[in-house]
Amino acid sequence: MTSKVTYTGELRTTCVHIRSGNEFITDAPLDNHGLGQAFSPTDTVATGLASCMITVMGIKARDLDVDLAGSTAEVTKHMASNPRRISKIEVHLELPSSVSEKNRVILERTGHTCPIHYSLHPDIEKEITFNWTRS
Repeated sequence: MTSKVTYTGELRTTCVHIRSGNEFITDAPLDNHGLGQAFSPTDTVATGLASCMITVMGIKARDLDVDLAGSTAEVTKHMASNPRRISKIEVHLELPSSVSEKNRVILERTGHTCPIHYSLHPDIEKEITFNWTRS
């Protein structure tokens, strides 16, 4: 088992990672009857894309002897209705300017091959930008 999700009422869940015991909560968003006091389930999907991209890029960067520590990703999720679903995820990555052009190409290709990128439905538009200007 990977995780356990418990519905605690008031449109909130507690999610526990079995192996580590780490946990987080989710709330329904304000635009869907919720309190919006935590990540919504769809927020975790969109955020998971960025986290997955940076993680696999970090693995490849380690192989290339490149340090990506301090890199960030800003995530914007767009919803559609009928049926309610994620229609678009924007990920804007800020990465170190010290990375060579050759390694930038390798790392960007790696980011686009993360498991979540491949797992998302093809109808979900993914707008990914890589900004190599972080000092």
